[in-house]
Amino acid sequence: MNASFLLLAASIAAFVSVGMLAWLAATSGTAAMARYRDAFTERASFQVREFFLFIDPRALFITNLCIMALGGIAAWTATGSGVAAMAAVCMLALLPRLLYARMRHRRRLRFDEQLPDALLMLAGSMRAGVGLNAALAQLVAEASVPLRQEFSLLLREQRLGVTIEQSLANLSRRMSTESTALVVSAMRIAVETGGGLAETLERTSQSLRGRLQMEAKIRALTAQGKLQAWVVGMLPLGLMAALDKMEPEAMSHLWHTRVGWATLAVIALLEVAGIHVIRKIVAIDV
Repeated sequence: MNASFLLLAASIAAFVSVGMLAWLAATSGTAAMARYRDAFTERASFQVREFFLFIDPRALFITNLCIMALGGIAAWTATGSGVAAMAAVCMLALLPRLLYARMRHRRRLRFDEQLPDALLMLAGSMRAGVGLNAALAQLVAEASVPLRQEFSLLLREQRLGVTIEQSLANLSRRMSTESTALVVSAMRIAVETGGGLAETLERTSQSLRGRLQMEAKIRALTAQGKLQAWVVGMLPLGLMAALDKMEPEAMSHLWHTRVGWATLAVIALLEVAGIHVIRKIVAIDV
């Protein structure tokens, strides 16, 4: 009787302990998910506003969760490894940041490419006797994105009472490139000193055009080196995929053992380091 009672008490205690642990895990997981959701939506809200997009950040969060879940399931189905599935989920969790950085970089490049023609248009309008605000309005009406969006916001700030100096400073903060900083500095100096703004804009446009031509030539000369970085980086991955098809039993140790997982971690670290080093070598700042 005593043994049965002790066994029952132990079972009840074990059941209660497991239930409490499950409750704590669920509570902690819910709190962590809520913090991740808040951080993601707050960051996404700022990022979509930067691109002048009107998308609900909560919809982006749900989309990101669905992509992470589908990627984890696909990795589990393809490899049968829980570690590979978790790695896929972690990589897909970083995907929004990588896409944002890529889109932001391309947007700034496009803005820099549009600046020389925009400055010439402003200089031509001012030489024809048009004021700066009217010339900016004409530029906004004829330019394309992203330059049209940024200068349109600059005009709206001035209509709300913001000074031209502060509007230009805000533009330089939003588009933090060397070309934008040069243009903003030249315009602020010309406005403050009362110099010939049209001549200043023309000289700045010529400087920017020469700088863009030099950067394009450097990108063309270093394109082969950048391509080599990706080719060298993809060779080990292709070799692993080929060996997995040819010798699945031997490669199973790489996917399903701790030593194999450690090897994969070292391979991933060396892959990222190698690609980063090669791209740094061929990245020439003008």
